[in-house]
Amino acid sequence: MASGEYRVDLSALDSVVTKLNGIIEDVSGAKSDSKYKTFLPAGALGSDDFLDAKALHVAHEDMKGHLENIVEHIHKLMDDFGTKTKKTHGAYQDQDADVTAAMQGGDA
Repeated sequence: MASGEYRVDLSALDSVVTKLNGIIEDVSGAKSDSKYKTFLPAGALGSDDFLDAKALHVAHEDMKGHLENIVEHIHKLMDDFGTKTKKTHGAYQDQDADVTAAMQGGDA
């Protein structure tokens, strides 16, 4: 390759997009689990006779909220990264097609 030239491996970008889609799917499962599979009804840890029951329930609800926020943030981050990677892949693919057409004497 001459100085100043670069080459982008589109198959590697394709692989990244595929892997990101898998991660996004996994995170979506975690997002659903953190929201719907961590329910702890009030009183499940004991009645008013157990003094720490309410504090444990409140602590659980606080932690549940934190987990939901973290998973939501990760989901948005992965989705954003995936979208940008797909756009980058498309842009390089278009550029590659334009260069190929220009080298073959076609209109780019």
